[in-house]
Amino acid sequence: MNILEPSSVFKFFFEICKIPRESGNEAGMTRFLENFAKNRNLEYQTDKTGNVVIRKPALKGKENSPGVILQSHTDMVCEKNEDTVFDFSKDAIQPYVEDGWLKAKGTTLGADDGIGVAASLAVLDDNSLVHGPLECLFTVSEETGLDGARAVAPGFIKGSILLNLDSEDEGEVFIGCAGGIDTTASFTYTEKPAPTAGVTALKVSITGATGGHSGDEIHKDLCNAVQVLARFLWNAQQKFSFDIGFISGGNKRNAIAREAVGVCVIRNSDRTAFNQMFQSMASEWTAEHKHTDPELESSVTECEMPLTVMDTKTAANLTASLYACPHGVLSMSKDIPLLVETSTNLASVRMDQKNRMIRIGSSQRSALNSARKNAAQRIESLFRLAGAQVSHEGEYPGWAPNPDSAVLKICEEAYLKLFKTPVKVKAIHAGLECGIFLDAFPNLDMISIGPTLQGVHAPTERLEIATVGKFWDLLLEIIRKV
Repeated sequence: MNILEPSSVFKFFFEICKIPRESGNEAGMTRFLENFAKNRNLEYQTDKTGNVVIRKPALKGKENSPGVILQSHTDMVCEKNEDTVFDFSKDAIQPYVEDGWLKAKGTTLGADDGIGVAASLAVLDDNSLVHGPLECLFTVSEETGLDGARAVAPGFIKGSILLNLDSEDEGEVFIGCAGGIDTTASFTYTEKPAPTAGVTALKVSITGATGGHSGDEIHKDLCNAVQVLARFLWNAQQKFSFDIGFISGGNKRNAIAREAVGVCVIRNSDRTAFNQMFQSMASEWTAEHKHTDPELESSVTECEMPLTVMDTKTAANLTASLYACPHGVLSMSKDIPLLVETSTNLASVRMDQKNRMIRIGSSQRSALNSARKNAAQRIESLFRLAGAQVSHEGEYPGWAPNPDSAVLKICEEAYLKLFKTPVKVKAIHAGLECGIFLDAFPNLDMISIGPTLQGVHAPTERLEIATVGKFWDLLLEIIRKV
C-alpha cells in the first residue's frame, strides 16, 4: 500500500489493524499501549478494566497551561460479510485504498475509533509539538455499553479540557450527544417434533442490506433485515399453516440489522404459493429500498429438515411482535434543526435452542432522559403484550451542549485560521463517552472532532483519506492554542 498522509497517523493505524480488538477482547491493545509508553519513557497507568492513560509532561514554560486530554476508545465493532472467512479473535484487518477512501476486505475497518487512537499516539510520538500537560486516555468496550468510560475513577485523568476523537464528520465539531439504553425481550418456547410427512423445510434469507450505525444513520431509512423477515413471516402466517424451526438476524446493539434468516417447515401443497408470496413481497421491499440498499438480496431455498420446531403460539407472538416493533426515528429535535432527538433500533433476534429461548435485542437513544425512558417502556410494553420477559440495561446519559465552551471557541478560531471557512457546530444522535465523563467530571470542558467516516458498524465502513490530514492539522492547532 502506498504511504498515506499524514504518515505519522496512518503508521499507527496500520499497526492497530493487526491487533484483535473486539469489544471485550482489548487485552492486546492494552499491552500495545503499555509497551508504547515504556519504549518512550512516558508515564502510564492501567486500571482494572483495561483503560490506559499515557501522560506526557508539558514543555518547559508551558507547565501552567490547562491540561489537555485526548480521548479515544480501543475497541471496534466486528462485522463481516456472510461469505467472508475471518476470525476477529486472531486475524488482522486487511485495509485497502479505493477512490480516495480506506476500506477493509469483507469486514469493518475499525477506524471507529482506531483513527482516534492512532492520532493520539502520533501526538505522543511528536517531540516537535508545543504543548502543556498532555494526557491520552484510551478506553475499552465503548461499543457495547461505554463500560471503560464508566470505570474511569477520580484521579485517573487530571486535565480540564477533553478532546474526544470519535466523531465521524470532518468540518464539524460536536458539543452534545444522545444518551441510550438497551432493551432485551426474551421468549421461552416449547419444542415439538418437526412434522415429517408431506412437508419441506425452506430457508428464507434476507442478505446484503447496507446496515450501519444505529445512531448516526438511523434517519436514513435503511433496510432492517430483521423487520423485513418478520414482515414476510407474519404475512405468510395469515395465509399458510407452517412451523418455524429456526430464526436469527442482526448482531450488535448499535448496528442496523443487515442479515436475517428463518427456517420454515411448510406443507408441500403450499410450497408454490408460499414461494410466490415471498417473491411478490421481496419485489416490494426491494423497490422500497432501491436507493438505500442497492445490494439487498432475498431468497427462499430448500434446506435440511430441523429435528424440532417452535410451538405455534410462541411463533405467532414472536413474528407479530417483531413486525410491530418500532424501528427508526421517533422524534426530531425542536432545538437543533435536522437532529434526531429520539430513536429506537430493532437490532437482533437470536434463538438459543439449548435453553429454548429467543432473545430480541434493541436499543433506544435520546438527548432527553424522559424521552429515552418512554421509548424503552414502549418497546417493553409491546413485547410484554406478546408474552415476553423484558429487561433494560446499559443506560448512559446524554451530553448537554455548552455553546459557551472555551475549547469550542479555540476550535472555531483554529479551523477558520487553517481552512478559511467556519467549522459547523453540531450535536450528534450517536452516543459518545463525553456524557459519561461529564457526569463523573462535571468541570470538564469538552468537544468531539474526527475525520469523515461512513458506513461504520458494517463491512461498508470507510475512511476518507483526505480528511485525516485536516483532522490532524486541526488537532495540533487546538493543542498549540490551549
